[in-house]
Amino acid sequence: MSTEREERARPRGRAEREDPPRVRPAGGRQSPRLDQPRETGGQLIRRPQLDPDAFGNFAETFARFMGTARFLLYMTVFIIVWVALNIVGIYGLKWDPYPFILLNLFFSTQASYAAPLILLAQNRQDDRDRVTIERDRDRDERNLADTEFLTREVAALRISVRDMATRDFVRSELRSLLEELDEHLGEHLDQRGLAVTESPGTPDGRASDASDGDR
Repeated sequence: MSTEREERARPRGRAEREDPPRVRPAGGRQSPRLDQPRETGGQLIRRPQLDPDAFGNFAETFARFMGTARFLLYMTVFIIVWVALNIVGIYGLKWDPYPFILLNLFFSTQASYAAPLILLAQNRQDDRDRVTIERDRDRDERNLADTEFLTREVAALRISVRDMATRDFVRSELRSLLEELDEHLGEHLDQRGLAVTESPGTPDGRASDASDGDR
């Protein structure tokens, strides 16, 4: 009994404190855990990796070529040659007699491939147009903001210039100042002229007074 109590009271080591190993299920795979990425099995057949830009460029080139007069000319010549050879039958060879079922099948196959390619090219053009429209909208918004800013600046300049003196106003003020200076200068000269005229009589008067005193 004492040995069992001592073993229970003894601290367990690191290996003993670890959790017991997880038991795998019967399928051989561990149960999924949220703290670990899910294991993905390798693909037996790899999917072909296509470059969307390269394929889109091919679709646009094909759609652009189908909308030209050259394509219509080539197609017309091809149909005429096909029908003529199958009607005339060179060396008795008629691989597609009337009603030209093989030719109709060829046209159906061409249409079935041409329609998705044209739609793809149209979608790419729509995406480019959408991007162009967004850029134009952003440019218009920036231009509008710049115009509003310039309008406010011009209005502020007009208000500040309104309080400033103009050239005509400065000229009129200078002219009035010169007239006032001329008036003050004329008055000052008149006063000095009167003082000069009155000053010669005083010495004679003083002299006469002195002579009267001597007498």
